[in-house]
Amino acid sequence: MHGAVDFPLLSMLVLVPAVASLLVALAPRRRPEYAKLIATVTSVGVGAMSVWMLRAFDSHSGGFQFVSRHPWIESWGISWHLGVDGISLFLFFVFFEIVLVPMYFLIGGWGYEDRVRAATKFFLYTMLGSAFMLVSILATVFIASANGIGRVTFDLVELAEEASFAASTGRWLFLGFAVAFAVKVPVFPVHTWLPDAHTQAPTAGSVVLAGVMLKLGTYGFLRFGLYLFPEAARWSRSLWLTLAVIGIVYGAIAATMQRDLKRLVAYSSVAHLGFIVLGTFAFTTQAITGSVMQMVNHGVSTGALFLLVGMIYERRHTRQISELRGLQQVAPVFAAAFMVVMLSSIGVPGLNGFVGEYLILIGSFLTARWWVVVAATGVILAALYLLWAYQRVFHGEPDEENRSFAELRWREGLLLLPFIGIIVFTGIYPKPMLERIEPAVQSLIEHVSERTGYSEPQPVAAVPHDAHGEDE
Repeated sequence: MHGAVDFPLLSMLVLVPAVASLLVALAPRRRPEYAKLIATVTSVGVGAMSVWMLRAFDSHSGGFQFVSRHPWIESWGISWHLGVDGISLFLFFVFFEIVLVPMYFLIGGWGYEDRVRAATKFFLYTMLGSAFMLVSILATVFIASANGIGRVTFDLVELAEEASFAASTGRWLFLGFAVAFAVKVPVFPVHTWLPDAHTQAPTAGSVVLAGVMLKLGTYGFLRFGLYLFPEAARWSRSLWLTLAVIGIVYGAIAATMQRDLKRLVAYSSVAHLGFIVLGTFAFTTQAITGSVMQMVNHGVSTGALFLLVGMIYERRHTRQISELRGLQQVAPVFAAAFMVVMLSSIGVPGLNGFVGEYLILIGSFLTARWWVVVAATGVILAALYLLWAYQRVFHGEPDEENRSFAELRWREGLLLLPFIGIIVFTGIYPKPMLERIEPAVQSLIEHVSERTGYSEPQPVAAVPHDAHGEDE
């Protein structure tokens, strides 16, 4: 483990928002400016700490960094153990579940007409998946204590390095984790809660859902599925590759059929997350690096799309594509912003989406060739449904209702500026992000190789030439 620091940075990143949320809840309702002030100060403070952590991050290390460890329930082997990445199975499960509560109230309390049904469906799906993971966590801990470790511990590193499981046992334990992660991603066919949740959630809820919460599932597959149970993950890879490819094609086709602009973006998420799962189970450094990068890219691009769709709804009080037309004539700056974000979601070269998808497809081709051939159609379909939607909404002559569509306001522009900045910068210069991702991915692949005997295939090398340009 690397990057241990005296200042408990990760603990502060967890505890400060928790304390701030309590202060917001206690703030007087007659003075809403207090809640806004607390939220703003907290967001700026957490953002500053995150930037500090990013600058201090050792991009050459593949181990855990910024480690913070304190005993909690010692008799049960439970400790407050954080690091980049998370280290305690107990803490991971606790926070994996805690995110359901604010998300449920965001959708059910501030959503649209069918918000209660969507929130309930979301809650039941994710709770059911989490129940499988809880059983697997407890079984993993107690089986490991009896076979190798000799004591009860929830420490991820100790379990991964010292525990030993029979092949059949490891596969059942992995399956429990995988069900929870598949629901959270979500992977086809347990994806049906996502379009409803996105459609009924307020704009802020959709941004948080796309940018943060869905990544708990993809992160879980990488950090806990592959790391704790590499043999079981290798054994089941064909299943996950198949479901990922079905999700890519199904999500793209379903998005093409949507009449609601927000629901279209929701189904596009199903397709994009399918690419991430494809890269994860390709078991190559390139593909997994692309998956991690695409987690960030999807959060930025899809989050920005939901913001823009929310701005359209705020102006026109509709998201029906058939009722929107000619917006480019009356709001050219808004249309330009939508175009940039949409092209990044398609994966156009020069924007962030291209880098992640390219690495996933190239890296996966080495180990999952035919799955990649089918998945590549998802890129074409993404261009189809997004460009077709853009044409119908922004081109043509605006009717009376759409002539009054307001141009992008300066506050909205400031909100979108960081998203567009990241989209363009990452697309042109992805090196800083890749430098921070690759060492951890290489460390994970090495761990899988040590535990399973897996040998990562290498790209075909170019034919060497001598100094005179002739073949050796």
